[in-house]
Amino acid sequence: MATSAPAGSSSHAALRHRFRAWMLEGLADMAAHHPGPHAGPRSAHEGQRWWRVMCLTGVDYFSTLGYQPGIAALAAGLLSPVATVVLVIVTLAGALPVYRRVAKESPHGQGSIAMLERLLSFWKGKLFVLTLLGFAATDFLITITLSAADAATHLVENPHLTSALHNKQMIITIFLVALLGAVFLKGFLEAIGVALVLVGLYLGLNAVVVVTGLWHVMTASHVVTDWTRALTTEHGSVLAMVGVALLVFPKLALGLSGFETGVAVMPHIEGDPGDTEERPVGRIRGARKLLTTAAAIMSVFLIITSFITTLLIPAEAFKPGGSANGRALAYLAHEYLGSAFGTVYDISTIAILWFAGASAMAGLLNLMPQYLPRYGMAPHWARAVRPMVLVFTLIAFLVTWIFDANVDAQGGAYATGVLVLISSAAIAVTIAARRAGEHGWTIGFALIAVVFLYTTVANVIERPDGVKIGACFIAGIILLSFVSRLARAFELRVTSVVLDGMAERFIRDIAHRKIRFIANEPDQRDVAEYRDKLQQIRTDNDLPVDDDFIFVEVTIKDPSEFESELRVRGEVLHGRFRVLALESAAVSNALAALLLHVRDATGARPHIYFEWTEGNPFAQFLRFFLFGQGEVAPVTREVLREAEPDRERRPRVHVG
Repeated sequence: MATSAPAGSSSHAALRHRFRAWMLEGLADMAAHHPGPHAGPRSAHEGQRWWRVMCLTGVDYFSTLGYQPGIAALAAGLLSPVATVVLVIVTLAGALPVYRRVAKESPHGQGSIAMLERLLSFWKGKLFVLTLLGFAATDFLITITLSAADAATHLVENPHLTSALHNKQMIITIFLVALLGAVFLKGFLEAIGVALVLVGLYLGLNAVVVVTGLWHVMTASHVVTDWTRALTTEHGSVLAMVGVALLVFPKLALGLSGFETGVAVMPHIEGDPGDTEERPVGRIRGARKLLTTAAAIMSVFLIITSFITTLLIPAEAFKPGGSANGRALAYLAHEYLGSAFGTVYDISTIAILWFAGASAMAGLLNLMPQYLPRYGMAPHWARAVRPMVLVFTLIAFLVTWIFDANVDAQGGAYATGVLVLISSAAIAVTIAARRAGEHGWTIGFALIAVVFLYTTVANVIERPDGVKIGACFIAGIILLSFVSRLARAFELRVTSVVLDGMAERFIRDIAHRKIRFIANEPDQRDVAEYRDKLQQIRTDNDLPVDDDFIFVEVTIKDPSEFESELRVRGEVLHGRFRVLALESAAVSNALAALLLHVRDATGARPHIYFEWTEGNPFAQFLRFFLFGQGEVAPVTREVLREAEPDRERRPRVHVG
């Protein structure tokens, strides 16, 4: 007597199925253009006005006001305003022109990485992109952890909460990171409206603090006198001050944050009605306005805030553990506008810093799927948003724990990620200008690239922890990418099969008979090559002389590519040999895809005939993994086995 399964087990199975379906919702090949997490396709002219989208990138860019003045004062001391002026000059004369050009060259949100990807092929190109993705991950992930840590600092240092939240910095930071992850697990839809409110409120409150600070500086004239006297005593001439400011400038590189995010959100910008995905002229124009306006607003705030915080806040307050450390403007808000306004300012700062993490998370979820799935360097579940949110959230927990939720300690890693990406962007636009024959722009961009390369190297020497954490991300991405590529080596890896007219005619003519293919490695392609191959296959497999055969030849293009469309061209060589010519990244996967396509088109199981390849099996597998060749017959059979589990429907593979 059969026993039925317990009701509990079926309900648990249903629960697991629903949970899996929820986790993998939206699982699709995201290698194609995708404007962001949980976003559907949109035409080139749809989207939001550029100034609204500016607020989305602004939650990252403008939120640095929460900690940038304090970091500048800690790094440059009395020279903080001078060093900040240098930063602003580099921003407006260097980073801004570079990213305006990036917006033109890469208008779909991939940024400078896509520009550089086009310069290199084969595995060296993939490794180069993976390295840049490592630094991008450093930038975006440290944005999440640093912003959350600074938000926690503003909360802990609030006069009303200091005693209750003392020594709770780590717990609060972890909670804010977890809350951010929970938002994305629920589903991150349209954030522009929220960003607009946060940015408007935050900039308005900062304007109040700035005006109040300037008023106190002007009414206490001795403050300026004392500052200039101290500067002259400490550094001597103006030339010496500028020289020292240039030396400490790399420490202020956090103020350059936001340009990569500005490019990443480009797909959200409304274009002109006549825009196409190939030529989104309106979107590019809007992105350039976004970048210029954001840089101008930030530059004004950076100069004024560094000036008033340096003059009005005691130097010891900026040091680690000091009441202005990581929260210089909040210190002024409480000091001169009262605890009520200061608390409102703290809440606004906490909100925008937390949402800056959301901007960075969206950047990660938008950037990584542009490359890793296309390279075959991400498992299937990485194409869904929610599993990746969990991965990035767990990594953010680890980074927070490593840096003890300390804003200053994370500054080096953050600056390294930002500077490497900006340097790569400067190099990319220099090459693009040179190829376009724009000699003036080539020289200008080359000089900018030199400045940023110097800044990057100086930052790495001064704070090597940044490049260390970046190297960890790079090593992790490369290792996991190649493990994933290895695990997915036997996938079909062909998105579609397209036959030309002659190839379709070959299949149609042979469909009423037993369909037999001969896998041939093209060499001389002369009569003797095809005649001898045909005779050998017939002899090895004891086949009738009158059986019909079609040769199949695969030419390797770039074996480092993973998924691609398979185009099949039919040829008649020497008046009697029919040949299907294929171009693909891997021989075996292309043959398997062709066989399955022919089976589905004709309803018959095709047969394919191979010769054994001589050589060490491990060496042959490495040839397949790296160069798309190797021992073709068993790999083709394995690809077919994974693609078609039903043995009765699987194309037949014969080896002689």
